[in-house]
Amino acid sequence: MTIVDTPSPNFNDRRLPVSMLVMHYTGMVDGASAIRRLTSPDAGVSAHYVVNEDGTILQLVDEGKRAWHAGASYWRGITDVNSASIGIEIVNPGHEFGYHPFPDDQIAAVLRLSHEIHKRHDIPRANVVGHSDVAPARKQDPGELFPWDKLARLNLALTRPDDATNDPQWTDSAFLIALERFGYDIEDKLAAVVAFQRRFRPELIDGMIDGQSRAILFRLLLDREQGDAR
Repeated sequence: MTIVDTPSPNFNDRRLPVSMLVMHYTGMVDGASAIRRLTSPDAGVSAHYVVNEDGTILQLVDEGKRAWHAGASYWRGITDVNSASIGIEIVNPGHEFGYHPFPDDQIAAVLRLSHEIHKRHDIPRANVVGHSDVAPARKQDPGELFPWDKLARLNLALTRPDDATNDPQWTDSAFLIALERFGYDIEDKLAAVVAFQRRFRPELIDGMIDGQSRAILFRLLLDREQGDAR
C-alpha cells in the first residue's frame, strides 16, 4: 500500500490513546480543493489521511498526533474525539455538491488502510464510526451511500444485524435512552435518530422511531452485552 506524505500543519498532541476510527467525506467540489483546505494553516482543520477517488492515499498527520477532523463530537463517553481517534477523509462532494456512490478503487483503499490502522491500534468495531455518528446535530458524512457492510465483512466495523426482527416495544423515551447507551449524543433527539438510521438503516432515513429502528438497536445492544459488538 503506497501512501503519499502530504503534511498538514494542523495538529497538536493527543490527550488520549487511540481507540476510534472516524470516517468522513470531504464534502467539497473536488479532491484538490479539500486537500488545499486540510493542509492550509488558515483553515484549522486536518485529518490523518485522505483517500482520493482513484484509491490514492495521502497522509497529512502522523497517527501519533491529534488531527483536527471531528470538531465538537461525542461517542461512548468520549468528548475529545480528536484525541482518541484517527480520521480518514474520503474524497466525495457530499450532499451539498452532488453526493454519489464511492468508487470501487477508493473503497478498496479505505479497506486496506482501515485494516492496517486496526492492526496497529486494535480499535473495537463499535468504535469505527462516521462523522455523523459522533456529531449528529452537525454532520451527515460519510453518508448513507458509504458501504459499512464491506468493512464489517472484514471484521473492521459493525453493520446492520441480519436478525433484527424482535421489536422491544420501547417508548420513544426508552429508545433514546438505549441510543445513548449504545454511544450516541442524544441532546438533539431527532438528529440522533437520523444519524442512527443513516448508519444502520440507510434505505429509510426519516427520523421516526418505528419498530424496525427499535429492533435494530435492540439487537445491537444485545450483541454488545454478549460480547459480539466490541
